[in-house]
Amino acid sequence: MIKDTLRKWLSPVVTVLILFAAAPAVLGAEAEPTLDSGDTAWMLTATVLVLLMTLPGLALFYGGLVRAKNLLSVLMHCFAIACLASILWVACLYSLAFKGDNAWIGDLSAAFLKGVSSESVEGSIPETVFIMFQMTFAIITPGLIVGAFVERIKFSAVMLFSGLWLILVYAPAVHWVWAADVGWMAKNGTIDLAGGIVVHATAGISALILAKMLGPRTGFPTKLSPPHSPGLVMMGAALLWVGWFGFNAGSQLAAGGSAGMTMLVTHISAAMASLTWMVVEKIKTGKPGLVGIVTGMVAGLASITPASGNVGPMGAMIIGLLAGIICYFACDFVKSKLNIDDSLDVFAVHGIGGIMGTLLVAFLGTGAFGGGGINKETAIAQFGTQVLGVGVTLVWSAVATVIIVLICKKTVGLRVSDEAEDTGLDIAEHGEQSYSL
Repeated sequence: MIKDTLRKWLSPVVTVLILFAAAPAVLGAEAEPTLDSGDTAWMLTATVLVLLMTLPGLALFYGGLVRAKNLLSVLMHCFAIACLASILWVACLYSLAFKGDNAWIGDLSAAFLKGVSSESVEGSIPETVFIMFQMTFAIITPGLIVGAFVERIKFSAVMLFSGLWLILVYAPAVHWVWAADVGWMAKNGTIDLAGGIVVHATAGISALILAKMLGPRTGFPTKLSPPHSPGLVMMGAALLWVGWFGFNAGSQLAAGGSAGMTMLVTHISAAMASLTWMVVEKIKTGKPGLVGIVTGMVAGLASITPASGNVGPMGAMIIGLLAGIICYFACDFVKSKLNIDDSLDVFAVHGIGGIMGTLLVAFLGTGAFGGGGINKETAIAQFGTQVLGVGVTLVWSAVATVIIVLICKKTVGLRVSDEAEDTGLDIAEHGEQSYSL
């Protein structure tokens, strides 16, 4: 009887002791990142979608906007930059962007992807997938700048500028915003889900500076030819629209409700901006154009990008409406008032749009507009944080761009000859031509 009593009382005690002994191991196991097949499958898809944005989306969009004699040069720029950015990403950019504990720049501990294997995990996906996904962002960001210097720049300058720009501008910006718990903007609570600061503000201001230092195309602004193929422009824009779902929703890094809402608001903003641009163009010129409506779409996508993880459908409509109006008039302002030949409106569409969305998320991300919340206690406090992030990024990107352009001028040269510009860069720089007529 005594044995039975002891067994009765000791049994729960032993059980509790066993649980306490096992707790550290259990907790440790839960703390270990585990792969999720659904998240991995979605991120593989998102990576393909973002690469689709550059090749062929951006290439066709920009290619259709230039004269026929420069089409191949634009395609070459986009393709070559994609290859260059990929190699640099593996060699040093990924490490500089995401490794180390410095608030301003990473280190080279993962140069050439040292330490990365098929077993490495980032959150709930393989690190290799995370590396590839982020690589596609590094590909498209300097690709956006192509639109500022088409039809008059040396190919060697494109390559040198793009490589230095990725190292000096893009990698630090990524580290500031997306190196979680390390980058100074990340720690400060800056909101930028998919690149209003990292992609659009950096590329936009750099495009404006480069276009100014490069000089305008011959005949600017009175004797410029219209886009040679609006059809190509529309096809490229359509690919951009589809690819942008990977760009924004993929930046949630998981297949869940947040990715679903991000995809929804991305689409709403694009549609609203397209219609708004079309209406404004109809009022201003009397005719709504195909190039105009698809440019409005790009403005809506660029503007929603930083806010897409925080705003709801109402906020997306407001952002799209403002993008269609503000970016439309910004195009004319840059060319007519600033007298800068930002040829394909990189700053007006991507720069202005990305900055606008980055600032508006402070208000539209709140519950009052159906948003999912912001990082600061008040919208005003969040707005101040957003302004600081944008301001520092613009200043650094502008200064670094001036330095890089000066390096290009002193080494490989920047601009083609007048004869080459007249002949067209397809023949002058690449020895090929788009059409045999």
